[in-house]
Amino acid sequence: MSELLEKIDINQYFPAAIDWASNILLAIVILLLGLWFAGRVNKLIVAASKKNKHLDDTLFRFLGSVARYLIIAFVMIAVLNRFGVQTASIVALLGAAGLAVGLALQGAMSNLAAGVMLLIFRPYKVNDFIEAAGRFGKVTEIDMFTTILQTFDNQQIIVPNSQIWGDQIINHSHYDIRGVDMHFGVAYAESTDAARSVIEAVLANHPHVLKNPAPFVEVETLNNSSVDFLVRPFCKGEHYFDLLYSVPEQIKKALDENEIEIPFPHRKVILVNETTKELVL
Repeated sequence: MSELLEKIDINQYFPAAIDWASNILLAIVILLLGLWFAGRVNKLIVAASKKNKHLDDTLFRFLGSVARYLIIAFVMIAVLNRFGVQTASIVALLGAAGLAVGLALQGAMSNLAAGVMLLIFRPYKVNDFIEAAGRFGKVTEIDMFTTILQTFDNQQIIVPNSQIWGDQIINHSHYDIRGVDMHFGVAYAESTDAARSVIEAVLANHPHVLKNPAPFVEVETLNNSSVDFLVRPFCKGEHYFDLLYSVPEQIKKALDENEIEIPFPHRKVILVNETTKELVL
């Protein structure tokens, strides 16, 4: 046994063992510090959104996660490098894989890019009523890829963000006070002053019509068979649809009670008697 130990020179393996031990310890230190740093960066990015109410938490949580995983990826490469692994080929492989995934998911990436833009510029927020991508509804959720709408008949519509960002967006809830445009016609034989007074009285008695700004009631168009009024009462945003669907009926009843005619299309038929060549109306 002693002869075998004499043949094995322990001193020639000792430096290598020390080197491996130091690499393992250094790799553990790099890994622990990297994980701590990645978590710290993630928390700092998420905390940045708390400082300003106009910044969206969803976007910053996503950016924090991206930063965290990128740092962890570099940390793992550094750890492998400590053990002599050729990391250049790994980086090239990851780059090629990322390019392939990006090309395969370019539709999802366009939705992601649009989601980032929507969360940065915030043309709408949760609980807003919007019209976008040919859809109308209440925003219930905004994530990185889609916007979810709830319609009045309780349907859920999931719209890809790229369709919304690339189209016109109408936010019906952006302003606190809304004007509600409506049109009403009266016959030419009726007094426009009398019709205006009836319409203004209906608006004055409506509980959701604001006094300031005052309702707008004026003749807009002289049509073929009617004098058309543009009626624009103002209300708080949450009462918009209350006015839109209640005022027309109230004005119709008020005009009827005051015997003001609401015109409808008339057609005059002329019959010609070929025998007597007389016109019969």
